[in-house]
Amino acid sequence: MKMGKVLTISAIVFIAAVSGGITGAVIGLTRDLPQIRMLESYSPSAVSRIYSSDSVLLAELHIEKRDPIPLDDMPDTLQTALLTTEDRQFYQHSGIDLKGIGRAIINNIRSGGYVEGASTLTQQLSKTLFLTPEKSLQRKLREAFLAFQLERRYTKDEILERYLNQVYFGSGAYGVQMAAKRYFEKSAADLNLSESALLAAMPKAPSAYSPLVNPELAVKRRNLVLAQMRETGAINTDAYEKAVKTPYNPPSRTSNARKAPYFVDFIIREMEAAVGSSALYKGGLTIRTTLSYRMQEAAEKALETGLDSLANRMAANGIPDPDPQGALVAIDVQTGGILAMTGGRDYHESRFNRATDARRQPGSAFKPILYAYAVEQGFSQSSLLLDAPVSYNGWQPRNFSETYEGEITLRKSLADSKNIPSARLLQQVGPSAVIDFAGACGITSPMSPYPSLALGAFEVTLLELTSAYTVFPNRGTHAEPHGAIMATTPDGRTAWKNPGEKQFVMSRAGAAVITDVLRGVVTEGTGRKARDIGRVVAGKTGTTSSYRDALFIGFSPDIAAGVWTGRDDSTPLGPYETGGRAALPIWKQFMAEALKDQPITFFDFPDDVVEIRIDPATGKRVHGSGGVAARFRKSEVPE
Repeated sequence: MKMGKVLTISAIVFIAAVSGGITGAVIGLTRDLPQIRMLESYSPSAVSRIYSSDSVLLAELHIEKRDPIPLDDMPDTLQTALLTTEDRQFYQHSGIDLKGIGRAIINNIRSGGYVEGASTLTQQLSKTLFLTPEKSLQRKLREAFLAFQLERRYTKDEILERYLNQVYFGSGAYGVQMAAKRYFEKSAADLNLSESALLAAMPKAPSAYSPLVNPELAVKRRNLVLAQMRETGAINTDAYEKAVKTPYNPPSRTSNARKAPYFVDFIIREMEAAVGSSALYKGGLTIRTTLSYRMQEAAEKALETGLDSLANRMAANGIPDPDPQGALVAIDVQTGGILAMTGGRDYHESRFNRATDARRQPGSAFKPILYAYAVEQGFSQSSLLLDAPVSYNGWQPRNFSETYEGEITLRKSLADSKNIPSARLLQQVGPSAVIDFAGACGITSPMSPYPSLALGAFEVTLLELTSAYTVFPNRGTHAEPHGAIMATTPDGRTAWKNPGEKQFVMSRAGAAVITDVLRGVVTEGTGRKARDIGRVVAGKTGTTSSYRDALFIGFSPDIAAGVWTGRDDSTPLGPYETGGRAALPIWKQFMAEALKDQPITFFDFPDDVVEIRIDPATGKRVHGSGGVAARFRKSEVPE
């Protein structure tokens, strides 16, 4: 056989093999893909229900009947805003972004996993209609095939119309008409530029950008869309500046059927991330949560009572428009399950959850994290810290009392919330190490290794801070805070289960010692008002400069609870509205009710931790009945 004929036959075989491989790949990818004609049909959705741990129905979630409207009834500003942020080449491409897919494939191969997608608006529509939220390269290719079929069957305007009538806009709103009514109480046809940009900003991450859940983040994202519209020439500078200055005013209408509404919003976000919005709103799931409705009612009542008292004091002090806000969260220290959560004074007035989304300075309520790390590094309750003037690159910490006591014990320093010894302690153990320890305890907000870290001069959420305190009564272990336990389908199958993540943070002995130090805050220090609660409790007050924030974070052997009070605009609460005055009474009222009729429990003190009596000022051992009872590792008992 001649060489030319051999080459020709080989080429034919190779081409046939490649073609067969491609054909097989196409068949494999397109097998079981839905028919595009399904686009015109909608399957009915089932109701999902959220229950408390004590079987109280908190909320029902479902899709309201879609109200599709023609593209001509959708404002040009909405269409332009959406295409500007989601797909600027929409009217030019054939349904897929080949360059973007190629870039995504290369990046995914380099990373060894699925880290990047590349979606046109048509691909997003195919994914929304027909595919699961699974992230894989195979799913991405199937999505591209569907997008190509959509482009062959429908015009660009028809695809855009169907997208806007189908896409999820957060908070249970599917389609632009439902979203316009939910967020603005108006028809989509009446949306202005600012409103159009806010809706166009949401499909990227609807759970996070819902203005009912996080208005600040939603407005920030809206302004980014407006900036892109200005850059592309879709709007002029005057229109941009007017739109970005427009505040978002949430609708007055709320769902009266929901109990524990701030917690329900938290669960919705948690479950949308876990199972996807489609399964949550259409799948008829039964969702069991950690919430104790009995404790939830106690939390709401305590916050209302405490904020009413605070508002009256503010009015008596001549503060105009006394409008204090507050939040309370309670956590099961062993499991991390959220037992109660209220994110504000009145959900009907403000849906912003100050327990999970407000970032405020913790003040001295951060000190236990610092002191816990010091205890883990070998400091004891009788270790001496210097209370005398000090300066760090021009920054001079000052004590609330404006006095100095010379050398004082670690126990007394924390009990009296001394700032200067705390700043010195931070330098001794290392700011960066304390930040790492705080992260292990559950504080994920960014922190910088500055000397002011010791005084809580950074922003954190109340949920993070309260979760960090659970490490102490939980023998040094941190359980990830969560609200949902399990979701089951209508036929009883488990759709999702909380993994119950836990992390060992500090030794059992170290946790016992810092718990005892915080017990001293209640028996001898700034938390004295909690002494008559009738249970063994520990905790710490927190107050920021000019009385802008007042906190108390405390715990029993089983429950950790945190309370924050302040004003949304960060203006002062008024003179001497400290954590001990403005927050602790709320905590005390809640804990008294939460622990009522519960078994008496005690803090864990392992065998290598012993109790002796010491002089709280000198740290020296006291024989007899004098001094205070304090716990030490056996190897650190003072003389």
